[in-house]
Amino acid sequence: MTSLVELMDYDEVIEKYDPVLGLEVHVELHTNTKMFCGCANVFGGEPNTNTCPTCLGLPGSLPVVNGKAVESAIRIGLALNCEIAEWCRFARKNYFYPDMPKNFQTSQYDEPIAFNGWLDVTLDDGEVIRVEIERAHMEEDTGKSLHVGGATGRIHGAEHSLLDYNRAGVPLIEIVTKMIPGTKERAPEVARAYVTALRDLLKALDVSDVRMDQGSLRCDANVSLSPKTTGALGTRTETKNVNSLRSVERAVRFEMTRQAAVLSSGGEVIQETRHFDESSGSTSSGRKKETAEDYRYFPEPDLVPIAPSREWVEELRGTLPELPWERRARIQKDWNLTDEVLRDLVNAGALDLIEATVVAGAKPDEARSWWVSYLAQQANTRGVELSGLPITPAQVARVIELVNTGALTNKLAREAVNGVLEGEGSPDEVVEKRGLKVVSDDSALEKAVDEALAAQPDVAQKIRDGKIQAAGAIVGAVMKATKGQADAARVREIVVARCS
Repeated sequence: MTSLVELMDYDEVIEKYDPVLGLEVHVELHTNTKMFCGCANVFGGEPNTNTCPTCLGLPGSLPVVNGKAVESAIRIGLALNCEIAEWCRFARKNYFYPDMPKNFQTSQYDEPIAFNGWLDVTLDDGEVIRVEIERAHMEEDTGKSLHVGGATGRIHGAEHSLLDYNRAGVPLIEIVTKMIPGTKERAPEVARAYVTALRDLLKALDVSDVRMDQGSLRCDANVSLSPKTTGALGTRTETKNVNSLRSVERAVRFEMTRQAAVLSSGGEVIQETRHFDESSGSTSSGRKKETAEDYRYFPEPDLVPIAPSREWVEELRGTLPELPWERRARIQKDWNLTDEVLRDLVNAGALDLIEATVVAGAKPDEARSWWVSYLAQQANTRGVELSGLPITPAQVARVIELVNTGALTNKLAREAVNGVLEGEGSPDEVVEKRGLKVVSDDSALEKAVDEALAAQPDVAQKIRDGKIQAAGAIVGAVMKATKGQADAARVREIVVARCS
């Protein structure tokens, strides 16, 4: 438990130690089938329904490489500025877990498909950190264990375990950074920014749905501390399967304060895997970290080497989309945004939504106003991300169009949006059901104006005397009487005409 773990104050950690990071990100590809067999690659489903002799590791079954997965691996490598191997092999990584039916994982070891790359990461204040990529290699995912009866959901204390092999054999790309030194007090922020940038890149490539909540993007965070007095590299720990951006940052920060406390008390950091607890923001000991020798890697005898031709690699390079940072630079120029505004939109998760709303026909400033103000308030109230709101950019663009054509006032537009968020249908359906259309019929408006003037004769006289600003009170009365559905500009024109 966190309360039993001694921690050092973060500022003191930075005074005494330099953190060194190493990040390993596992990405599940959204190919139609698994890595080495024809089973469906889908999330969820009844346990053990998407399986076959190959992904269950049954005797006599043989793997066949998923060509689309190889293509995706190359495109990922190219987007990360990696060299693409002219020849590479799969290898067997041997370890014995119940959710690994073959008792080995088909992976790549010293011959990855992509290597020696880099990714530039922009921090909140605009500072750019270059993170060097060691390799990106292909492998398969494991099955999933469900430990039943314990308090923590882990095997310790559980009464029994259930195994679901639907995920076994799902195509996986592991992207491994080189050591990331020199981040100092910004190490947790750098870790989060890197995983964020990588997620955005993979999404743009359309190789994965990058749903961290569903495990299709997972980060293993390696952290060590180097004493400033000696500069010697420290022993690292590896916090496994961190599954949210915020948790990546919290896990790195916690490990820095924990390791510093251990070292300052004369103890030794143990090279081990650790588990991250979302509720407490702490890590706990997992298992002793294996070395490469422990896995007894050897070439996979059932698969031929992969030898992508240079022509194919260049053809795939030509399929790369506009990358996230290139798109942001274009949007910033086209929309005349400051660096600060652009960062705010990105950090709020609003940029993609605003762009999609613009594509659907809205003007950039109008789309931005809706997403960062009223819709952001609704997301905050509901406790969801902006992208989690049950309204599409096309629907927001339609609401904006209704306002611009005079069919809705801003107030009525918000009611229309509320209806969409409540599941009442499209903006037009909500307007119809709730009777939200602006009253623009002059006869109805003139009647409402006459009633308001009769109810406030002193205000009417002021308008007749030339105090036009007094018309606001009459306009307000009409808007109230029509429940906000009158065209305020037209009402004002009628008021002035009536009093002239």
